[in-house]
Amino acid sequence: MANILVLGANGQIAQLAENIFLDSTGDNLKLYLRRSDRLQDKAASFEDRVELIDGDATDIDKLVDSMKDIDMVYANLAGGNIEEQAKDVVEAMHQANVKRLVWISTLGIYDEVPGKFGEWNNKTLGSYITNYAAAAKIIEDSDLDYTIIRPAWLTNKDEVDYEITQKGEEFKGTEVSRKSIAQIVVDIAQVPDKYSRESIGVNKAGTDGDKPSWY
Repeated sequence: MANILVLGANGQIAQLAENIFLDSTGDNLKLYLRRSDRLQDKAASFEDRVELIDGDATDIDKLVDSMKDIDMVYANLAGGNIEEQAKDVVEAMHQANVKRLVWISTLGIYDEVPGKFGEWNNKTLGSYITNYAAAAKIIEDSDLDYTIIRPAWLTNKDEVDYEITQKGEEFKGTEVSRKSIAQIVVDIAQVPDKYSRESIGVNKAGTDGDKPSWY
């Protein structure tokens, strides 16, 4: 049984991961988000395993306090200040002496997406890639036991179906389900050395193309 802190706990992938944690593991969750009342029903249903924390991911003092007795931090954060959030999460983890971090990033941060899809992805995401690349570098330059997850374009398909590429390899495919990413997060919590200090690309096999099929 592990204690997991979820940052950005109202995100779509985060909520899927939370459901898997609560339905298929004995792990306890601290759900950290702005306006924590949005997850009040989930907390009420699992009151012995879920704690809600109303906070901002750049509030270092609150982050440190939230990391007490935590085994893994799962960061599902977004926004134009993602680099600042990465700095503050890393600093808070150092202060709290928590080492294991799972960080959701995006494809393209290493210019690893080939061909016409890579060109389309760079053009479509623009500065979003630059910001997430800067955040990933902060994490990789730290001494944390991190896993950076770089999903392909996300779908809401009710499936767990994915393949992995490593940093330094060309990205494969164009899309993957949010549920697949959520399952990877839960799997890492159960086997903490899984993908340790790795940055993994995640896609569904057979989805190669110039852009996602639904775009």
